[in-house]
Amino acid sequence: MGSRYDANPFEPEEEVNPFSDPLVRGQMPGQSNFSGGAFYTTHPGSVPSAGGSRLSPLPPEPADFSYDRGATVDIPLGTAKDFKKKERELEAKEAELKRREQELKRREEAAARAGIVLEEKNWPPFFPIIHHDITREIPTHLQRLQYTAFATWLGIILCLAWNFVAVTIAWIRGYGVKIWFLAIIYALAGCPGAYVLWYRPLYRAMRTESAIKFGRFFLFYLLHIGFCVFAAVAPPVVFKGKSLAGILPTIDVFSDHLLVGIFYLIGFILFTLESFISVRVLQQVYMYFRGSGKEAEMRREAARSAMRAAI
Repeated sequence: MGSRYDANPFEPEEEVNPFSDPLVRGQMPGQSNFSGGAFYTTHPGSVPSAGGSRLSPLPPEPADFSYDRGATVDIPLGTAKDFKKKERELEAKEAELKRREQELKRREEAAARAGIVLEEKNWPPFFPIIHHDITREIPTHLQRLQYTAFATWLGIILCLAWNFVAVTIAWIRGYGVKIWFLAIIYALAGCPGAYVLWYRPLYRAMRTESAIKFGRFFLFYLLHIGFCVFAAVAPPVVFKGKSLAGILPTIDVFSDHLLVGIFYLIGFILFTLESFISVRVLQQVYMYFRGSGKEAEMRREAARSAMRAAI
């Protein structure tokens, strides 16, 4: 049981001023023993000194998260002499390109003055061997006629290729190897020969409206029509006519080999169609030739050539 002199727990404690003791004031006159920590100062307006406290350093950043920002990159910097050397080389290359461009332009102008057209091979698209662009180079009113003439050139290629197949089957069936060699000659000579002799002159005549080129076309296109008619009939003139798939060999081989006869019959139909279409093309080209005045121009040119030859 507590004494009656025990202190009242609810009574407020008496505040004791530690600086009221003269012993404490005399121990360190003018300065207090209470440091107040790192952020305490006796002068409120002054900044606390950081020399009394040292913050612990942050842990180093892992190398994986540096993103190579701290890595040094050695960039070779050329000297002024190297830069001048490169600049001179670039200027020399630029001058060479300009010279070549001027030379090419000069050649194109000279070719244009001489009437020479630089043709770029663009047909067939998968393996260009000839220049052919009806849409851009042939006048609009002549494009349909040019396309029909182009079809006759493709037609003679088809006829000669099928003739080679039919004669090959006939050779296998025992009709001799000579007709097979003749079929090869027809195909190898006829396909490029038709292009060089009459299709290309017609193409250039339509493009430039040259009367001389029209005359060359008429001459060789008549030979083309004559060959097609001869092949469609195939008279027994050369090796009994079996080197061409015409109507007469068709009748002859039908009695011996039905398969060979069918192939020869298809060849006869192809040569016949080629003959009719070629005649139609010849008529249309001649009508345009006369209607445009090219016939009179060709006659005057022929007369001048004969006069120069006579002189």
